Formats: sequence, structure tokens, C-alpha cells
Amino acid sequence: MCSLTCLLCTVIVGEIANFAAYAFAPAILVTPLGALSIIISAALAHAILQEKLHTFGILGCVLCVVGSITIVLHAPQERDIDSVKEVWDLATEPAFLCYAAIVVASALVLIYFVVPHHGQTNIMVYIGVCSLLGSLTVMSVRALGIALKLTFSGTNQLFYPQTWAFAVIVATCVSTQINYLNKALDTFNTAVVSPIYYVMFTSLTIIASVIMFKVTHFITFMSNYYHLLLSECFLLKKAKKFTCLVFDYILDLI
Repeated sequence: MCSLTCLLCTVIVGEIANFAAYAFAPAILVTPLGALSIIISAALAHAILQEKLHTFGILGCVLCVVGSITIVLHAPQERDIDSVKEVWDLATEPAFLCYAAIVVASALVLIYFVVPHHGQTNIMVYIGVCSLLGSLTVMSVRALGIALKLTFSGTNQLFYPQTWAFAVIVATCVSTQINYLNKALDTFNTAVVSPIYYVMFTSLTIIASVIMFKVTHFITFMSNYYHLLLSECFLLKKAKKFTCLVFDYILDLI
């Protein structure tokens, strides 16, 4: 019971820290660095679960570190935000509204037309819903993080209706993501679901952040990001003997 409590507390602290990161750093930087969790997982599995980390696994971890450092050094700058209303103005500009409309429409098509027929046979269906809505979740979490940071620093943002609108978006998207992610994990192998979800979610989040916050030097950043993506695919493919055709295709493209 004590161990379970410690684990739950660890998860809660980790999620709070992840939420706080979006208040102080751009989403385009925070989200890709989630690849560092692969290194921690590999090290803990080697030390605690006695799952031997082979040479390819170690090399994959090194590549993840190199990719993460590259992202930190070359991540584009975002504009300074002084109010949650500024984030709302960015979110309601035509470019991002168009992106959000495409995301919502695509998610609805998947949920109502594709899931009933192909959800149990095609892994990309459930993961597609989670990844699409996840990009909107991150943008809203970023707005909430900024609102709370400004509130704690003395500029109350809680009386703005935009703050609560972002909170509703987060609650709606997160509940839907959890539902379909659980379905994906129940239906398909976790070793297949997790990496595909990470790659799709991160890619869409970067695209959403670029559109919403008008990030410059996009090409340079994406080249660094796909360096990190290649590192993770290499780790999963070689260290874990992962043979998913999707990642074979990605590695061939890269």
C-alpha cells in the first residue's frame, strides 16, 4: 500500500511539473523533450526489472540525449505573453482557427465513421483521435499555465472568461484522449501504441504551436526534431526488437 501511494505521488508530482513547464517554456520545446522519459524508462527497467539494456539501447539513449540538447540549443523563440487575453487573440486568428477546425472535423470523422468499422483492426484510428485532440490540449494547457503564472505573480487572470474557456477545452479534450488511448492500449500492444502515439502527438503539437505562436525558423527546428525522432525510432527498433511496419517506413524516409 505504501509503495502504491509513493507511485501515485510520484505520478502526480510529475504531471504537475509537466504542467508548470508549459507556463515557463514554449510548447514547441517542452513536448519533444518527452523523449527523455524513454531514457529514464530504459535505465529503470535495466536496474529494477532486470531487462538488459543492450548496446543498441545504450546508443539509442545517447542519440536521444544529443537530439534533446540540439533542440534546447536551437528551439525558436516565442513572443512574450502578458495576459491570457493575448493567448486567446492568438488562438482566434484565422490561421489557428482553420487548424483547429481541421483537427476537430478530423477527430469527429474518426470517432463517428472510422472507429466503428476499423477501430479494432487499425492502430492509427484510436491514436489519431488522441493525437489530434492532444495538440489542442497542449495549446490550452499552455494558456492555463500562463494564466496561473501571471495570477501567482500578482496579475489575476482568473476573472477573464478566456481562462475558463481554455479550462473547458482542456477538460473536454483530455477526457476524450483518455477514453480512446485506453481503447488503444486494450486492443493493441503497448509497445506499439506508445511510440506511435508519442511521435504523432509531438508532431501535431509542434505544428499547432508553430501556427498559433508564429514560430520562426521552423525548418531548422524541424530538422533537429526529426533527429530526435530518428533516435527514438532507432532505440525502439533495435533495443526492444520492435518491428512495426510504420517505423520501418519512417526510418526509410529519414
